[in-house]
Amino acid sequence: MIHIAPSILSADFSRLAAHAKQALEGGATMLHVDVMDGHFVPNITIGPPVVAALRKSVDCTLDCHLMIEHPDRYVAAFADAGADWISVHQEACVHLHRTLEMIKSRGLKAGVVINPATPVGTLVEVLDMVDFVLIMSVDPGFGGQKFIPSSLEKIRKLAAIRQAVRNQFQIEIDGGVTQGNIAEIARAGAEIIVAGQAIFGDGDARLNTERLHKVANEAVMAKV
Repeated sequence: MIHIAPSILSADFSRLAAHAKQALEGGATMLHVDVMDGHFVPNITIGPPVVAALRKSVDCTLDCHLMIEHPDRYVAAFADAGADWISVHQEACVHLHRTLEMIKSRGLKAGVVINPATPVGTLVEVLDMVDFVLIMSVDPGFGGQKFIPSSLEKIRKLAAIRQAVRNQFQIEIDGGVTQGNIAEIARAGAEIIVAGQAIFGDGDARLNTERLHKVANEAVMAKV
């Protein structure tokens, strides 16, 4: 079963709750929240107040992706705001093990993220403690970028590592997902697929989510 995670970065912020709800009506079970600080990535987006507002407005998993320096300083704030999942970048954490433990100590699902140039092998030492691994398929910072094709092989490598070590973490991918490439992404082994412009960019967010969900799951079923 493939899960579609609409990225609110591409939603209409003047009607954020309503726009997000449209995607949820299309079959999404979570919302992906891109948090950027203007330092780790060249953009500034949102913080805990927006997460808290969403938490009051929607009944779904809030998947908060912290693209920030010193994420340890903000884990508590996002947890208190209502985050359910928090992921941090391997490249941003001096003590990654400690940061992941901090997230899990708040009762949240913990994830680790890697940028396009970071090999999946760098995560081996923490795979036994994460709930999910997020592979960036674009350089983080802005929505609407083109999918990096080599990300497919990273998904396959991570899936092979998971099978070898017999861990249960889920594989998530974020960046450049479209109606045209989501089937290939799903066949590669991604189980949670983040989509922004493909859902909120043009047309009805509910219908766009339904279409992505249908194409991805049909691709997985055909592979079986």
